[in-house]
Amino acid sequence: MQFIDQTTLTLKAGKGGDGIVAFRREAHVPLGGPFGGDGGKGGSVIFEVDTHKSTLLDLRYQRLIAAQNGENGKTKKMHGADGLDKIVKVPLGTIVKDLSDGRIIADLTHPGQRAVIAKGGNGGRGNFRFKTPRNPAPDFAEPGEEGQTLEVEVELKLLADVGLVGFPSVGKSTILSVVSAARPQIADYPFTTLVPNLGVVSVGDGRSFVLADMPGLIEGASQGKGLGHEFLKHIERTRVLIHVIDMSGESGRNPVEDYEIINNELASYKFGLMQRPQVIVANKMDGDNAEENLKAFKEKYPDLLVYPTTALIAEGLKEVIYKVADLLDVTAEFPLTEEDNVGVLYKYTPEPDPFTIRNLGNGQWSLEGDEINKLFKRTDFEDEQQALAFALALKRMGVDDAMREKGVQPNDSVFIGDYVFEFTEFSE
Repeated sequence: MQFIDQTTLTLKAGKGGDGIVAFRREAHVPLGGPFGGDGGKGGSVIFEVDTHKSTLLDLRYQRLIAAQNGENGKTKKMHGADGLDKIVKVPLGTIVKDLSDGRIIADLTHPGQRAVIAKGGNGGRGNFRFKTPRNPAPDFAEPGEEGQTLEVEVELKLLADVGLVGFPSVGKSTILSVVSAARPQIADYPFTTLVPNLGVVSVGDGRSFVLADMPGLIEGASQGKGLGHEFLKHIERTRVLIHVIDMSGESGRNPVEDYEIINNELASYKFGLMQRPQVIVANKMDGDNAEENLKAFKEKYPDLLVYPTTALIAEGLKEVIYKVADLLDVTAEFPLTEEDNVGVLYKYTPEPDPFTIRNLGNGQWSLEGDEINKLFKRTDFEDEQQALAFALALKRMGVDDAMREKGVQPNDSVFIGDYVFEFTEFSE
């Protein structure tokens, strides 16, 4: 199966149904009055974790995912049916980002977890809702709200506790196959591993953890060379790294240089990968020059605890697994943040103003705000009653007083979007 870990989508939530205008007309019911019902709510686009999925392949060729619109209201004050939500199944570890600003909308890390990504629009109110003592027979209703439309990037970051890192062909896939039930492709040439492989490792004392074999890194991986950069992001969620070094020297590389190059790549990547504890594994100790190379490595790094292993015959791996399990017991999760690579950065974000008034000069002003825009879109200005209701709503929001404070004069022009109104004194 093709491994896809990143894609972009357009999500469109359902539009709310329109409220309707209707009147009760029945024999022996004088002055029946307004009888129009509300429109149904539009469906939302919801992402849900499905543990049976391991790739984003299902979403790769879907450019648009849309939820159902709500039904219009009905007579007899009956509510229109709500639109059906669109449930999008994604693997565990999926992140959804808003493409417009890179903001993380959802981080799905628990089985069955759901997140509303694009919210459906509310249904419009029927004319029954606008009945008042002053207006007992309103002949207008609200249209439904548009649902949210978002451009998102969907990215999979594997939920592994431990990551195997190191140059190609140092034995990472062999270690994974020996300590777990995973069966990765293994061969004696670079880049055998083209996608991350996961395996569950059971420790003898009842503990267990998820181990990921990452594609081999090379020098310059953090800048996009080789396969490493494409998969370095999957190490971001790990809490412990197993750094595998080929001590045999049969590949022609120097173990000390390999160790330093890989650490430089980890340090150059975001999310502070070098903050994770490392277990150093000196693999292929059955090689002719392995003992000599290990001695030179320990002389270079006398303070490092190194575990000699021969993964092919499972020699020395038990001690490695127990050490990793012990480290997991005392190592907290690392947050997914790019802010200075340290912890979660909390910022104070004040509540946005409900509306803003800008002076355009020459007696012209603009009025902006999400609530005002919603109200504006749901008003039919051809209908005198709806126009008056719109003016009254702005007054109750404090717009009139705020405009006077800003210096707006009677008969000045006020723009809401592409439409222009004349500012006048309004009394209820």
